[in-house]
Amino acid sequence: MHKNSMNKVILVGHLGQDPELKSTSSNIHVVNISVATNQIFKRKEDTEYTEKTEWHRCVAFGKTADYISNYISKGRLVYIDGRLQTRKWQDKDGNDRYTTDVMIETITMLGKGDSSQQNYSKQKAKPDDNQNEDDDLPF
Repeated sequence: MHKNSMNKVILVGHLGQDPELKSTSSNIHVVNISVATNQIFKRKEDTEYTEKTEWHRCVAFGKTADYISNYISKGRLVYIDGRLQTRKWQDKDGNDRYTTDVMIETITMLGKGDSSQQNYSKQKAKPDDNQNEDDDLPF
């Protein structure tokens, strides 16, 4: 590894569909999700704001995949911390294709929902129980 390099991705966005859970041939769970991020901007020549949506393919394995498939659903706002990984595959005509995915290392549910905030990462075995009870204070 080169000492002056880093592969780090942070996304905050909404799930575009329910998670898709599958298993590898060695029975390791893998989940695929698509996350939408939005950018709102106004060009000098425009009078109105424009919104652009970018879609990100995200993948998680093992317990993180199980957590996502059990607790996170379409439309949910999430924070994702991960890294980029490009894989090579062949289409039906035998042409080489490349896809870049965000490999999820940590995922946190944000916004209002069934519970306030829950966090899951490869290092944790369960949702984050260390929630601060003062989260609803205005300071």
